[in-house]
Amino acid sequence: MTYGIATVSLSGTLEEKLRAAASAGFDGVEIFENDLIASPLSPCEVRTLMDDLGLACLLYQPFRDFEGMPGALRQQALDRVEAKFDLMAELGTDRILVCSNCAPQALGERSRIVADLRELGERAAKRGIVVGYEALAWGRHVFDHRDAWAIVEEVDHPAIGIILDSFHSLARGIPSDSIRAIRGEKIAFVQLADAPMLDMDLLYWSRHFRNFPGQGGLAVSNYVAEILKTGYQGPLSLEIFNDRFRGWSADLIAADGLRSLRHVEDAAGRLSGRVASVPAPPARLRPEFVEFAVEPQNVPELEKMFRSLGFSMTGVHHTKAVTRWQAGSVNLIINGEKAGFGHSFSVTHGPSICAVGLVVPDRDAVASRAAYLGIHAVDDRDAPGNLAVPALRGIGGSLIYLVGEGEVDAMWADEFTPTGVDADSDFLEIDHLAAVVRIEEYLSWQLYWRSLFGLEQSSQADVIDPSGLVLSQPLQSADGALRLTLNASDAVGTLSARFVEHNFGGGYQHVAFATSGLVDKARDLEERKAETLPISNNYYCDLSARYGFDAGMRGKLAAAHILYDRSAEGEYWQLYSRAFQKRFFFEFVKRRNYEGYGAPNAGVRLASQERFKTAV
Repeated sequence: MTYGIATVSLSGTLEEKLRAAASAGFDGVEIFENDLIASPLSPCEVRTLMDDLGLACLLYQPFRDFEGMPGALRQQALDRVEAKFDLMAELGTDRILVCSNCAPQALGERSRIVADLRELGERAAKRGIVVGYEALAWGRHVFDHRDAWAIVEEVDHPAIGIILDSFHSLARGIPSDSIRAIRGEKIAFVQLADAPMLDMDLLYWSRHFRNFPGQGGLAVSNYVAEILKTGYQGPLSLEIFNDRFRGWSADLIAADGLRSLRHVEDAAGRLSGRVASVPAPPARLRPEFVEFAVEPQNVPELEKMFRSLGFSMTGVHHTKAVTRWQAGSVNLIINGEKAGFGHSFSVTHGPSICAVGLVVPDRDAVASRAAYLGIHAVDDRDAPGNLAVPALRGIGGSLIYLVGEGEVDAMWADEFTPTGVDADSDFLEIDHLAAVVRIEEYLSWQLYWRSLFGLEQSSQADVIDPSGLVLSQPLQSADGALRLTLNASDAVGTLSARFVEHNFGGGYQHVAFATSGLVDKARDLEERKAETLPISNNYYCDLSARYGFDAGMRGKLAAAHILYDRSAEGEYWQLYSRAFQKRFFFEFVKRRNYEGYGAPNAGVRLASQERFKTAV
């Protein structure tokens, strides 16, 4: 299928937008009128540039306020469209988007609208042009694709078709199965956009908060699936209005855009019964290990911290300065090598989490899907001495190792010599990973995890840091075996922003471990002299007032520095360690029918970390 993107979706001049689209691999573009008007290039010069870049001009848009205009305004509209037809000939495109009229003068008489579009069809046919009629969600008289389709059917002209835009339909809650009434050959063009679920004016929502499929909360895959069922074989194109996108790298946004189209077409194809050409996201996945890269002189300090948290060294690498640490089902790796990927990573980022190992049913299938989505695979030339399993480039340049379900035991046996020390047998597993990313990569990494691994999105949390707002987006696998939070802030003084600055890019900031008894774990940590994060007594006074805790329960939580939250369905307990060299820290949690991450407590935790300077 042909992939396109509207130039309005990208930052920069028109020339920069076109080059970014071509570099990302798009087949063509929609020329947004404002971009052309602002460009010093003539339409013919723009066409030449597109030809040189290998881009087709798929659509010219938008043509506004056409149908239903009274008196002399009708003739003015027809004169305007003839001028645009001339311009389209210079650009080399045969499709134009005509959006439903928003002008206050527009008449709502159906017969008048039909007559105007039929006249437009006659004029377009003489030029070999196809007109796509689109229902704007805020149109004056036509704001529903079902009404637009009824009009196109009544016009009954070969040069007049309908344009379907996922935002305009889904933002109004129009059922996607209504698309089944539309004949595929009458769909002139398809524009796609996702968006976060917000309750606001439709025009403002559309103009400022659209994002790529896989970055928002709209059911775009289902929408496209219904379009594919009609037999439509034309382009899938992106039309994104987003204030942040306009200020970020056009190359980054274009690359994300192409990934999103591949992702949504694949998902829609599966929903519509098409034979898939690429492996699906893995049905199951779980974290097997987390690897920490530190300089050799810092290894003893990190080992001391691991011991204080209840971990035991159970393996030593056969040939490298790498050790395996275990507690329950959790595996942590300390990489203190003086050369290789881990060393380079620690030199660049400081002590940090450099890799995560994920267990998947079929590692090669995931690697194949990653290649389809344009996600960079790493070989030994990029990361010398890394594990002999496929690896993908992840957040902040870290690695994601792909381990087959039947390969886990062999991997550990092949890499490590047992020390003879048994790991703590108490229940412990990785509950979630928390990453911090640059604000301009916040949506990009959401798309990465959702498109490649099929993680599902829940509600974003706005976390109040003492120095500003932090956005936090939880993602998790269908069975909850892999949980991840992505955090970002454009307030320079926040913990998240300082982490990115000092880390020279995004990365994993903390690992959370699930335990069956947090009070007992807190007691064990105290005995081991683990440094935990102190929490203000004011928090526990408020906690008692909110939940009616007696003095005994309040004192128990306060003594252990345990944070608590409650939902309608369950409860959640949290306990944090201090940070290792102001870089990363750990969390212990207990869940009881609770699906969140203790968002109401995040501000308290951040204030404590700021107060005690436990992290950058």
